[in-house]
Amino acid sequence: MSHPDNPFLAIAAPWISGLTPYVPGKPISELERELGIHDSVKLASNENPLGPGPKARAAIAAMLGELGRYPDGGGFDLRRALADYHGVSPTAITIGNGSNDVLDLVARAFLYPGVESLFSEYAFAVYPIATQAVGATARIAKARDYGNDLAAMSSLVNDKTRVVWIANPNNPTGTWLSANVLKSFLGSLPKTCVVVVDEAYTEYVSEPDFPDATNWVETFPNLIVTRTFAKAHGLAALRVGYGISDPRLAELLNRVRQPFNVNALAQAAAAAAITDREHVRASVEVNRAGMRQLTAAFERLGIRHIPSVGNFVTIDLGRPAGPVNEALLRRGVIVRPVGNYGLPNHLRVSIGLEQENARFLAALEDLLSA
Repeated sequence: MSHPDNPFLAIAAPWISGLTPYVPGKPISELERELGIHDSVKLASNENPLGPGPKARAAIAAMLGELGRYPDGGGFDLRRALADYHGVSPTAITIGNGSNDVLDLVARAFLYPGVESLFSEYAFAVYPIATQAVGATARIAKARDYGNDLAAMSSLVNDKTRVVWIANPNNPTGTWLSANVLKSFLGSLPKTCVVVVDEAYTEYVSEPDFPDATNWVETFPNLIVTRTFAKAHGLAALRVGYGISDPRLAELLNRVRQPFNVNALAQAAAAAAITDREHVRASVEVNRAGMRQLTAAFERLGIRHIPSVGNFVTIDLGRPAGPVNEALLRRGVIVRPVGNYGLPNHLRVSIGLEQENARFLAALEDLLSA
C-alpha cells in the first residue's frame, strides 16, 4: 500500500514511490479471525489441496534434528537432484526461495534504469513489480484471447529490451502457447535480451503440443526456464523453486543470489519431491476432476470462464466482482479477485478437493440467484 505522507519516500529510489506491492491471497486464519468463522475454504492461491507427498514429508522429518545449522548455501544436493531429473549439469541450476525469487534475481541481474522488460497484458503481477523495483521500464503488449500475443510482443522488442517474460501456462488466465509457436518466437529474439519462460504450472498440462522449454536451454543460450515446488509438488509453505539456463546465465544469477535463500527443510523436501512421480500424478488427477466439476457447473449456471490448463480457472461474472468476492468471504469461501490485472469483473478460482469445490459452487449459486 502506498503512503504519500511517508517522509522516507524523499530519500528512497525515485521509482519506489509508485510501486504497488504484491498482494497475496487472504490467509484462512485472517478471514476466520475477522469474521469469527471456523470452517472456511481457501481457493485463492493455486495451492495443491493434497499438500506434500510422502517422500517430501519423510525428508522434512529427517531434517528436524539439523535445524540449528545453516542450510547448504549452494544447495548441492538439491541442484544435483534437479540436474539428474532434467538431464542437465548442476551448473545450469539456480535455486530460489520460490520461483518468484529467481524472477527477482533475473531483474536484479539484467534490468536497470534506461532499459526495458517486456510482458503481456494479464501477465503475472511479479513481472511489473520486479521491473519497477530496479528502475527499469515495463513494456506491455496487448493480449489476445486473454493470453500472450507473440506478434504484439515482437513489435515492442527494441535495442533497450533486456528481459522478456512469458508464463506458460499464464497466470491468472490459464492460457497457453504451443511448442512450435513459442519456439519460433524464442528464435526471433535478439541475443542481447534474456527470455524467461515461467513454467510454474507445467505439471498440470496434458495438451499434446504443450512444450517443455527446459529442453531448449542448449538451443537458446539466452533462455531461463523457471519451475516451482509450490504447485503440483505441494510445498507452497516452504518456498522453493529453481531456474534452468545456460551455466553462464546461472553464474550471473548466483552473483546476486542470497547464499541461504532456500532453507534446509525446503532443500530436503524438494530433492525428495522431484522423484515422487506418484504424488504428482495423484495431484494432477485431483486437479482434472476438480476442473471438470467446476467448468460443468459454470456451464450449467451460464457463467463464462477462460479455458485453463493450470490448477485454477478464471470466471467472468459480467459485473464488478468485488461485491461477489466480499459476499463469498462472508460465507467462508476465499477466491481471488483479479481487478489488479485489469479484469474487474473476474474471479480466479483455484481447484480444490471435491468438497471444497462444491462449497464454493453452492455459495456462488446462492449469491447469483439472490
